Amino acid sequence: MIALRVTAAPPHVALVEVPPPTPLPYEALVVVHAFSLNRGEVLDLAQSEAGAAVGWDLAGTVRLGAADGSGPAAGARVVGLVRRGAWAELVAVPSSQLAVVSSAVTDGEAATLPTAGLTALRSLDLAGSQLAKRVLVTGATGGVGEYAVQLASLSGANVTALVRDVKKSGEQLRSVGADTVVDSLEGRFDLVIDAVGGTTFAAAIEHIAPRGVVINVATDPADEMVAFRAAGYEQAPGATISTFNLLDELRGMDVPGDLTRLVMLLAQRKLVAPVGLEDDWQNIGHAIDALLKRTICGKAVLHLHAALAR
Repeated sequence: MIALRVTAAPPHVALVEVPPPTPLPYEALVVVHAFSLNRGEVLDLAQSEAGAAVGWDLAGTVRLGAADGSGPAAGARVVGLVRRGAWAELVAVPSSQLAVVSSAVTDGEAATLPTAGLTALRSLDLAGSQLAKRVLVTGATGGVGEYAVQLASLSGANVTALVRDVKKSGEQLRSVGADTVVDSLEGRFDLVIDAVGGTTFAAAIEHIAPRGVVINVATDPADEMVAFRAAGYEQAPGATISTFNLLDELRGMDVPGDLTRLVMLLAQRKLVAPVGLEDDWQNIGHAIDALLKRTICGKAVLHLHAALAR
């Protein structure tokens, strides 16, 4: 089969021929139709070992159901995620990380859900009800950010989206549920979903309300220092700060149930998939460049063999 594997030279990934995977008893063999790129996995490419399998998010069709009888059966259209290897024609996916996709949802739309959609959904679930609360989403033009804006709005929150360029992305974010789009922070918020990290994370902490919650989902370098003024945080008694990394939390999550919730919302058109770029996977270099240079809003989705309409 053909798969994308890590290379030493930029864009640090290339199409090569590799043996097909052999599923374990609890894994389904999935024919991949589309996958989406996440900034974290793309940034990891340059530090990964040459020849390593890569990719988290995928949408496709089950060729062989799991031998233990769990999960979707052969022929089912599915969406799911793996820790590595999604950028390939065939992927062995644990049945506990797959959900069936409605016919009303395209492969490209479904492929945006696993990392970005689940991170946004789980962050809101962890924070509890947001009905009539003030929610701030930083990095709102990214995949996680745009899903968080939409889900918070659906939850009845008053949503503020923090972006780099209001003129460039303000209209789009307001159209999917943001009440306010800003490039600097004022006021206080009951929940902050921080998808940027660094100085933005620090600034958001200074704007949390009493008993509010800050959830950081960004992927900063491990040695980065984050500093904030204590005076702002001291005005928020009972506030909490936590981090959330989807791949580290998978074991404790109902991934099929959560993905099914998101698929249903897409099928009902209550959610809009944040697709900023769609292309064939042979153009992976262009997609990586666009993602790293932030020339697109939302996610880059690549289709195998130009099956863009499937």
